[in-house]
Amino acid sequence: MRVLVQPQNRIIKVKPGANLLQALQAAKIPISHSCQAGRCGTCQCRLLGGEVVDHGHDRQGPAEGDGNVVLACQTYLTGPCTVEIPEPDEVVVHPARIVKATVTRLVSLAHDVKHLVLQPSKPIRYSPGQYVQVEFGPGLSRPYSMAGLCSDSELEFHIRVVPGGKVSGHVAQALRPGDTAKLTGPLGTSYLRRKHAGPMLCVAGGTGLAPILSIIRGALAEGMRNTIHVYFGVRSPADVYGLDWLDSLARLHPRLTPHVVVASGGNPRKQRVGVVTQAIESDLTNLDGFRAYVCGSPPMVEAVAMLVKRLGISPGRVYADAYYPQDN
Repeated sequence: MRVLVQPQNRIIKVKPGANLLQALQAAKIPISHSCQAGRCGTCQCRLLGGEVVDHGHDRQGPAEGDGNVVLACQTYLTGPCTVEIPEPDEVVVHPARIVKATVTRLVSLAHDVKHLVLQPSKPIRYSPGQYVQVEFGPGLSRPYSMAGLCSDSELEFHIRVVPGGKVSGHVAQALRPGDTAKLTGPLGTSYLRRKHAGPMLCVAGGTGLAPILSIIRGALAEGMRNTIHVYFGVRSPADVYGLDWLDSLARLHPRLTPHVVVASGGNPRKQRVGVVTQAIESDLTNLDGFRAYVCGSPPMVEAVAMLVKRLGISPGRVYADAYYPQDN
C-alpha cells in the first residue's frame, strides 16, 4: 500500500501493519526522534488522511478535520494514508539514554526556586529547550528542562518548590552535593529551530525560564542574528529571578529585548504589570514570520498559543512545553 509523505510529496510503499517511524527511516525520509517509546514526543507528525492504529494516543481509525497529531514511533499503518512531517530541514536525532549524575551545587534563586547543577557521568546530547526525566530515588522522578547547552560540562535546572511536593520537597530539604540522580532523555519538541532567520518570540512562566534561557543561549552559540523578544511572566515581585542572566544575554545580543511582567504587586517603574498576553499584544500587533517558544503552566501556554496564532503565527510554528503540576 502507498503512503504519501508531505511536504516532500513522496510516495513510499509499505506493508499493512508497518510502523510509521521505521517505514520513514527505511525510505530515508528525515524525521526527528529520540526515545522511540512514545514518551518524548519528538517524532510527532500529522495524519492528514487515511487510517492508522496510533498506540501513542490510544486511537484507531481515520483522520478527521485538518488532521491528527500522531507519534510516528507508536503509529502502525493499516491502509493508504497521507502524513505530514514537520520541518524536515530541522530534524534532530538525540537517542534517549540513561545516565547517572552527581549533584555539584544547589542554591536558591527565589523564595521557591532552586538552582540545581548536576555533573553527568557521560555527556548527554540535546537541543536547546529540551528536558530530561530526573530521578533522585524510588518514586522521586520528575521532568526538568536544562537551562544551558549540551556543550556545557554540567547540567543546570530550575526547580520550583511546590508546597507539600514530594519531589521538589526532597530537592529543597534532603538533597545535598555529592548525592546522585538518574537522568533519562533528552525529551521534548520545543527545541531551537536553528535555520529560522526571522524574529523569535520567547515566553516563559515561572521556571519555564530555564528552557527559554537554553534556547537563547543556543541561538547565540549558533551565531543567529534573529530579533528575539523575551517575556518572563511571574505572579509577584518575590517570584522574579534570573535578571542577571537575561541582562547579560541582552548585552551579548543587541537584538534581544527582555520584558519582565508581574501579575500583581509589581512596581511599574521596575517591571511591567499585568500578564504576558497583555504585554505581548500591546507590543507586537503582527507576528507574521515569527516563531514562538512558550514554556510555563498549562493555562499560560494555552493563552499565549491562542494569542500568537491570532496575531499571525501558524500553529506549526508555535513550540510549547507546558509544566503540569504533578509534584504531590
